[in-house]
Amino acid sequence: GDHRDLHSFPTRRSSDLIKEQVKQRMEIFSRDGGFVFNTVHNILPDVPPENIIALYEAVHEFNGA
Repeated sequence: GDHRDLHSFPTRRSSDLIKEQVKQRMEIFSRDGGFVFNTVHNILPDVPPENIIALYEAVHEFNGA
C-alpha cells in the first residue's frame, strides 16, 4: 500500500489536493488489480472533517461510483 504522513499531509492540505493525491496513488497501486483501499492508522483529531470526506470521495470517484 501507500505510506502517508498521517499527521501533516491531511491536516495541512486542501481537500482538493487530498483528492488529487489519493487518485494518483490509486492509479499506481491498482494496476493489475488487487488494490484494497483501507485506512490502516487512526485518523488524528486535528484532521479537518472535510479532508476525511475528500479521501473517501476520491476513492468512490476513482471507482466510478
